Amino acid sequence: MTITQLYYVLAVAENQNFTKAAEKCFVTQPTLSMQIQKLEDELSIQIFDRSKKPIELTDVGNKIVTQARNIVNESYRIQDIVDQQKGYIGGEFKLGIIPTVMPTLLPMFLKNFIKKHPKVKLKIEELTTDEIIARIKDGHLDAAIAATPLEDNAIKERVLYYEPFVSYIPKNHKLHTNKKIDISELDVNDMLLLEDGHCFRDGVLNLCKALKTQPEEQFQLESGSIETLIKLSDEGLGMTLLPYLHTLDINEKEKDNLHYFKEPSPAREVSLIYHKSELKMQIIEALQDVILGVVRGAIAFQDVQIISPLASGKK
Repeated sequence: MTITQLYYVLAVAENQNFTKAAEKCFVTQPTLSMQIQKLEDELSIQIFDRSKKPIELTDVGNKIVTQARNIVNESYRIQDIVDQQKGYIGGEFKLGIIPTVMPTLLPMFLKNFIKKHPKVKLKIEELTTDEIIARIKDGHLDAAIAATPLEDNAIKERVLYYEPFVSYIPKNHKLHTNKKIDISELDVNDMLLLEDGHCFRDGVLNLCKALKTQPEEQFQLESGSIETLIKLSDEGLGMTLLPYLHTLDINEKEKDNLHYFKEPSPAREVSLIYHKSELKMQIIEALQDVILGVVRGAIAFQDVQIISPLASGKK
């Protein structure tokens, strides 16, 4: 049994196709098939059910893939040890970022990080929290930036900052004249929300549930982007809540509709998350240092109340 064979098994399990797996591994399909067959012969079992289209794992194959993933990940530690000994910060690094953080935080730190660590090849994807968790566990992401806490034993979290909620209230709304908003004044049935699957939406629902304002199953209107929520609010369709960093780039007319909360301001926790195996920690720590450096002065709020995205049962 070799690590290469286990790597080939993982590739087939992911792609459910020997040809696609071989392309990913940069080997010929006969070479990959032969190595997997040798492993199956050695173990006297079948890892894959080749009669199915697409190919499926057998029951024992599922268990083998879980263990193979652990072994392959652990084998990467050898290169990690060498890199850390040499003080080398470089190579490919796959980073996921949730949609409500990506457009505001990424422009703040990306240029600085590239300049400081030119040998790191960042591959960045915008993903939902559920997608991020799955990909970190499967080894397809090295780290991610997401709202926390996640309360997942397989994932470690390093808090980057606490981002306050800010109310966006158009002029025709009953709360527009209030200089500061008390969270008790929020009504989820009068609020524009992000569509299901966004953790910021869950944070808003959590805040409203904490006030014992029970949300109905159907909302007045939902959208996939915060920019659309602002435009719909301007049309008089309701108020909405924004992450604080989104308020830094809106125009002067829109800023007139921003209303901050009375202290303590509710906020979400945003963290750098990664697998408990702690691979590529030198790059994770470099990312953390750069991000902390740029956000430290951007968020002026100190007295904040964390709104967990978990309390509503979604991520």
